[in-house]
Amino acid sequence: MVKIGNIELPEFPLLLAPMEDVSDPPFRRLCKTHGADMMYSEFISSEGLIRDAIKSRMKLDIFDYERPVGIQIFGGDEEAMEMSSKIVSTVKPDLVDINFGCPVKKVVCKGAGAGVLKDVDLMVRLTQAVIKGTDLPVTVKTRLGWDESSINIDEVAERLQDIGVQALTIHARTRAQMYKGHSDWSHIARVKNNPRITMPIFGNGDIDSPEKALKYKNEYGIDGIMIGRAAIGYPWIFNEIKHYFKTGEHLPAPTVIDRVEAARNHLQWSMDWKGERLGIVEMRRHYTNYFKGIHSFKEFKQKLVTTDAPEDLFAIMKEIEQVYAGYEFV
Repeated sequence: MVKIGNIELPEFPLLLAPMEDVSDPPFRRLCKTHGADMMYSEFISSEGLIRDAIKSRMKLDIFDYERPVGIQIFGGDEEAMEMSSKIVSTVKPDLVDINFGCPVKKVVCKGAGAGVLKDVDLMVRLTQAVIKGTDLPVTVKTRLGWDESSINIDEVAERLQDIGVQALTIHARTRAQMYKGHSDWSHIARVKNNPRITMPIFGNGDIDSPEKALKYKNEYGIDGIMIGRAAIGYPWIFNEIKHYFKTGEHLPAPTVIDRVEAARNHLQWSMDWKGERLGIVEMRRHYTNYFKGIHSFKEFKQKLVTTDAPEDLFAIMKEIEQVYAGYEFV
């Protein structure tokens, strides 16, 4: 069993990564249904929360069926981070997570996300501010360092644990790598094997199959894995990994009917949460992922991304089920 504060997770938990414009309540619900053990909100700007920005406030929505769930915040100002952690605490998530890993320029330029990797003292102060603002467990997600010549994750892990951080997720790339190139989990293993480190260490980066998950579990000795991009359009990955861990065998691949059901649920839950129009429009980016690998699907995809009425969208999905009944993925 893995513990974060008073949160009890299964042995070797699988976590859904916080992903901007992806990890909203409808998507989290889908991943929970398919085996995710713990999830995080999209990352939320501390400044946006304090300004009462509607989009930031909406990201605070959590539901009991998601638990345990963490809300992730980012920012570069200590006062704003403390204030935002107080605001987050009012909606009663299970933990508060800090993003020190986002490599996107607009975040880094504000001295937030992975930008803080250049200044570990500032990272410590920002983290202390968040801890001061909440009674909830505080965790951190970060990267190996700014670039290959400044990998500082060993110092970061020790200093964060020393001030009370209760779990650390490490994306096994530097900021300079963004999401490209090879992720190097040997650095995560070194942190995990540091006798000073007692908090759970989760690994993140490039896990896209049950085989790779098992290989990394055995090879690097981490406490759990966080899965991000591989779950987009494929929430089945969580149960597939768990089944493979237990049996060494693969679950049957999701059929077209399974994929339609997931897309249908995702659309319905998006409309329920965001409102009909916004739910339909923001769902459009997901169809390619749900129906990836289906031959001659272009015409259906075009219909899905241009249709505005819910009843018409559900009719198109029904047609997809009928046309591709029995379809086998190569």
